[in-house]
Amino acid sequence: MESLLVLVGLIVLAIPVTLIALLVGHSRLRRRVEQLEAQIDALASGDATVLPQPEQETPAPQPAAEEKPRRPAPWSVPKRQEDNSADAQDAEVSSPAVVFRHDRFAALGAWLRENWFYVVSALSLALAGIFLVQYGVENGLLPPAARVLAALGFGAVLILAGEVLRRKFGDDEEAATAYLPSVFSGAGLVTLFGAILSARQLYNLIGAETALAGMVVVALVGLVLGWFHGPLLAAVGLIGAFAAPFLVGGASDDPSWLYAYFLLVAVLGLGIDTVRRWAWISVLTLFGAYAANLLLVTGTPSMESGYLIAATVLALLATAIPVRRIWPNHAGPMLSEMIRRPKARPWPEFPTRLAAGAIAASTVILSWHWADTEPEFWLGVSLLSTLVLALLLWAKDAPALRDLTVLPAAGLVVFVASHGLENGAVLDRFAGTYAETPEADYPMVVTVLVALGGLMSALMAWRSFTTSQYRAVWAGGAALFAPVLAIALEVGWHPASVIGAYPWALHAIALAVLMVVLAERFARVDGDDRMRAALATLSALSCLVFACVIVLSSSALTVALVASVVVAAALDRRFILPPMSWFIWAGVFTVTVRLVLDPGLDWANSAPVSEMAMVYGAATLGFVVGWWLLRPLKRPLAALLLESAAWATAGILLSLLLLRWLEGFGDGGADNSHWGLGLLAVIWLLLAFAQVQRFGLGGKLNYLRYLLALFFAAHGLFYLLLALADQNPLFDPNADPVLGAPVLNTLAVAYLLPALAIGGSAWRIREMPKPIMQASFAVAGVLAAVWLGLAIRHVWQGAAGMYEGNGVTQPELYTYTIVLLLIGAALFYQSLARRSDLMRKAGLAVIGLAVAKVFLIDIAGLGGLIRVFSLLALGLALAGLAWLNRWAKLRHSPQRAEPLDH
Repeated sequence: MESLLVLVGLIVLAIPVTLIALLVGHSRLRRRVEQLEAQIDALASGDATVLPQPEQETPAPQPAAEEKPRRPAPWSVPKRQEDNSADAQDAEVSSPAVVFRHDRFAALGAWLRENWFYVVSALSLALAGIFLVQYGVENGLLPPAARVLAALGFGAVLILAGEVLRRKFGDDEEAATAYLPSVFSGAGLVTLFGAILSARQLYNLIGAETALAGMVVVALVGLVLGWFHGPLLAAVGLIGAFAAPFLVGGASDDPSWLYAYFLLVAVLGLGIDTVRRWAWISVLTLFGAYAANLLLVTGTPSMESGYLIAATVLALLATAIPVRRIWPNHAGPMLSEMIRRPKARPWPEFPTRLAAGAIAASTVILSWHWADTEPEFWLGVSLLSTLVLALLLWAKDAPALRDLTVLPAAGLVVFVASHGLENGAVLDRFAGTYAETPEADYPMVVTVLVALGGLMSALMAWRSFTTSQYRAVWAGGAALFAPVLAIALEVGWHPASVIGAYPWALHAIALAVLMVVLAERFARVDGDDRMRAALATLSALSCLVFACVIVLSSSALTVALVASVVVAAALDRRFILPPMSWFIWAGVFTVTVRLVLDPGLDWANSAPVSEMAMVYGAATLGFVVGWWLLRPLKRPLAALLLESAAWATAGILLSLLLLRWLEGFGDGGADNSHWGLGLLAVIWLLLAFAQVQRFGLGGKLNYLRYLLALFFAAHGLFYLLLALADQNPLFDPNADPVLGAPVLNTLAVAYLLPALAIGGSAWRIREMPKPIMQASFAVAGVLAAVWLGLAIRHVWQGAAGMYEGNGVTQPELYTYTIVLLLIGAALFYQSLARRSDLMRKAGLAVIGLAVAKVFLIDIAGLGGLIRVFSLLALGLALAGLAWLNRWAKLRHSPQRAEPLDH
């Protein structure tokens, strides 16, 4: 039985060899037949004399018309080693390879359909070598050492066979033996890798150091072979080398050395492609390395540390090897430039894109990895910091890689914040520092992380000092990174709850000091160009605000934010720092949110009046002072923001003071009285008009301003409707009573004050869209009319008789008529004086309303002398208006008035 198995094994091994021999023979036979056909055609035409040619000599070239088109290969034709001319190198640099193209995938499919047997042959030979070393495990036919030696010998024979074929017949696509040298040599490399892996994993014949040394030798052999063979050898060798550990099987107490093996294979693939420039071989190498590492760590989760280190090393290898430099020097455009202007700039070169993909993949692996233990957390921080430092220092001469620094930097912030948000091991120990031992040592974890952020910012500032391009961008990175990392600690770790508010605030102040130093250095170097100094100053102000957030109370924090806005405006005026407008914009937005939402109007309605007045008064005064400071400068954005915020905040302050004062006179409040609802409507409408005033700034943020204006206006109109309907003392007998003397009472607060706020805002904002202005004046007019009517009723009926069920007295009804006539006359006169057709129509409408009221209501509702006086007043008013109209025409017309009988 064992002899039969040996025979079957030999037959299986002989199948691919026989298949390849038949293919070689068939290719030679086909070439000879083509030569004979060409000679017969030439003899038949009489154009050439055909002589017998030896089989080994190259046949005469066929006419161009009879050349058969070759199918495209999935890779470019490999350049010969002697083709090292300057023109070829320039062409290679100016036309970087684009790997994932439709034509390449189509060519790959066509090549596989025609040459699939080469792939199957390579797979069969590689599996034969791997299974040879495993043969007889159950039966023990050969000792382990003999199996390993047999596999090594088989691999060496395959490589030797491939080299003989390549040297004698060639490996180009025109040769009959095309791809066969690559098939044999690639399968031989896989067999050698499998033999060494089996000696280590299956039989434990050698140690990890010896295994790695042997694999280095095999990798070097493969590297040399890859430079001479086509891409098929590289692909077969890489795929087989990555798959070999999983095919060999076996068990090991510490398989972490396989990470070094996969890195070695990655060096092999990248080393081959750095000379041949097939591009897709490098992509295949990185994909195989990342995938193999992932499969390895999935099977053995205890080796996560090795997985993270391997991911970092892969990114560094993918950066250095493709450019063949210890210190990377990637030139050309950056990836961000291509994304920002895809049509204006060419694609970055392939080594740049390869490094970007590897750095992005490694950053994702490191930043999203969950650190189970404290050493894993610090390892993740160290590796992400290593990537940042590598791009800052190691790749300082690679201008195409500058924008990639943002990837590991952002990954470090995400990793630190997520560890805190998910209650990681380091945070758990940090939070419990003083839980059991109040005299425990001060925990240094947040201090170390903040210091690390400061170091990164300092190095980014150093890059800004030493580079000639994108100096402001590097300065912006220096101004942002350390504060953002500190904010991530605040959001995820809450250090103040452990070490105290003041010690934690000192960290923010230390960062502010660092930014002040950078601002001074930038200002000393740049002279009149103050962009970098402004960015560092903005960062310093932000750090100080952050410190205030930590230690100050809610009201004190709002005042501190307002003070920072004033300081920013003062710095801009003193040193001409246009970027301060960004800080002013952020400060105005933050203060407005605090005044309206958090702690907002609810806090203002319950806090002590003095404290509330101090906060809103300081905000109003600060906005006015900031606007005054910026008046001599051309800062339309910041000036308009401060002006609109000052108007809105001043109105809110007056409304809140009036609201708090009126609450002391009755039981009604902001939500259940006509005057409270009117004041709330004023607050929200002022906020809406502040956004409308900012429409003139333009830009994409206008869409946000439209939404905010609509949101604020909807709130204001909702409160107005409640004041007009539910809490209107005219319609609800249980509504909160009217407080105050006639005319000067809560009715004016509820209805006249919103009318003045709306009409005044529409008159004040010069660039308000016309439809909004017309709607504002219309709403203001309606509210003023409602207030006037209710005020007249209050004069004659008093607070107790406001309900409409009490009826209307004759003097009240007569007063309405007189007031309508006076308003109509005033409008009519103004229309003549200003020659306004709109005002004339409005005056006629009011007069018509008065006439209709007299004839439809007053005649029936009035009696005695009041009816007489009503009709008399109407007649005299109409006569007077007719005289006024004729006098105006005579005064303004160059011709005399025409008689009636004309």
